[in-house]
Parts: sequence; structure tokens; C-alpha cells
Amino acid sequence: MKRLLLMIVAIMIAGPAMATDKVTLMLNWYVYGEHAPFYYGKEKGYFKDAGIDLNIQEGRGSATVTQVVAAGSGDVQFGYVDVPTMMRAAVKGAPVEAVGVALQTNPMSVMGFADKNIRKPEDIKGKTVATTPGDSMSQIWPLFLKKVGLKDSDFKTVSGDATTKLNAVINGRADLLLGYVMDQSMKIKDATGKDVYPIKFSDYGVNLVSSGIIVNKDWLKGHEDLARRFLAAATKSIEEASKHPKDAAQAILNANPKGGKIDTLTQGFELTIPLYKDPTGKSKQPLRVSDENMKDTVDVMVEYGGLDAKAKADYKGYYTNAYLPKSGS
Repeated sequence: MKRLLLMIVAIMIAGPAMATDKVTLMLNWYVYGEHAPFYYGKEKGYFKDAGIDLNIQEGRGSATVTQVVAAGSGDVQFGYVDVPTMMRAAVKGAPVEAVGVALQTNPMSVMGFADKNIRKPEDIKGKTVATTPGDSMSQIWPLFLKKVGLKDSDFKTVSGDATTKLNAVINGRADLLLGYVMDQSMKIKDATGKDVYPIKFSDYGVNLVSSGIIVNKDWLKGHEDLARRFLAAATKSIEEASKHPKDAAQAILNANPKGGKIDTLTQGFELTIPLYKDPTGKSKQPLRVSDENMKDTVDVMVEYGGLDAKAKADYKGYYTNAYLPKSGS
């Protein structure tokens, strides 16, 4: 009896346990270095401290993940996707919006083996470039060419799916491919052990946002507190992971031992960190995007990315900063 009374008193002193919300975040693709903050935040307990039991799932492309979130089944509360891809769905009526924009400088680039010494746009002349027709990079590629004064006739093009494009460079059938600085470059290095040099679109005035966290608008109406807690934990995860990139990369492998190699996961995340910075200089906090950056993105996507022109009139309807922690908090 005495032991029972002591247990009751201990429970009363401790108070009720904090309720935990089970939450699923679906990534845009198979795990790679860019995803490290979510694994790091989960491992360090940032999401748990926010009352969230986080489940991280790999995805199969931003368009597919956007469809899953838009369906509103409740199984996937948050998606991590390419925001311009989400916009294409939203302008057609999908009830989705970005509640945090992670990559505010775009990672698109044209890349090849560093030992080929292709380091500036004029070096592309006479080379062979591997592309995947219809993907986001091939749609923005004409704008990059226009910015740097190149024409299609200045180089050869070979086309194929994502794997074919990688293999074309790995096997020497192409000198370059269109890819993300922290993704395809690391896949090539994993396969060959050789360094890759990216010519980044953003360095030549092609400015648009990339990956961000999206939700279903209808779901959000009944889960605003959960969204705030999730985004507070995600913000802290990005901030802390950026200070400890190798530990963040290791967190991926701790959760998924087949998720890659520590060196390239670390390098991939280190290449991601500068992309969190808003090129307009107006937004200082992770995930908080400026109106100017979003407007520039919509303008580029309408002209080159196949986004319906009506998106220009309501570009603020595709994102919100309202659920992020207050700046400086």
C-alpha cells in the first residue's frame, strides 16, 4: 500500500504527460544530403520537445508528393517538395501551400567532372549536355542560356530519364548534365569517386526558390498549433544542423544505414547550407521567404517553367510565413 501511495504522489507531482502528435513528413525523393536537418532534428529531440512523434518517409518526386498532400487523407501531414512544382498543382486548384521555404537560392546547375575543367558558361561550347526533357531543370535551362549568351547550336544535347542522364556523364557519353549542386553531383561522386564542378544558374541571375515544406490548406485550418510546433522544430533543426554538418549527415545513416556514404552526404549538405540564404537579403530566418523572392520565382516560372500566367496575379496565395517562429525568437 505504501509503495502504491508513493507512485500516486510521484505521478501527481510529475503532472500529466505531454500529448504527442504523430506526424509524417514525406520527402521529395530518396534520401540525400539536403534532407539531413530533419533526421538531425528528430535524433536530437527537437520535434519530440515540440510534442511531435516524427515519421520521415522517402518520396518519389515532388509532383507525386504534392498529390499525396493535396489528397488530404491525413496520412501525410507535411511534404518537402520543389515549391515551383507545387505551384503548378496549386494554380490548377490543388489545396496546397508552402508554409516554409527552405532553399531560397536555387540549386540548379550544369555540371561535369572537375578534371574536364568546364568552369564557366563559355566552356560549354562544343560539349555534350545530358538533359531530361520536361523536368524542372530542362524548363529553366533556356533562361540560363539566354542570360549567358549561349544558343542550342553551341553544344550537343542527349536526352534520357534521370538515371540515363547520370550514366551518360559517368560513362563518358556526355560532358555535362543538368542537376542540383547537392544531389546529382554527389550521386556521380559516389559512383566514380571523382569530383564534380557545377556551374550554378543562380550565379548568372536565374533566381527562384526551390525546396520547401507544404501542407493541405483544408488540413491546416484545424491544425494551426501543430503546424507552428512543427515549423519551430524544423527551423531549429536547420539552424543547428548547419552548425554541425557531419553530425547531421550521420543522423541520416543512423536512421537509414543504406542512405548513402558519410563523406558525400556531408558534402551534399554543406552544399545545401548556402542555399538557405535569401538572395534578396530581406529574409534572415530559415524557412521565412520574402515576397520579392517569391514574386521573382513566379515571374520566371510563368515565362519559362510552364506555370499558368494567372499565377502572377495571386503569387502570395502559394505560400505563407504566418506559422513560422517570430524572427529572432
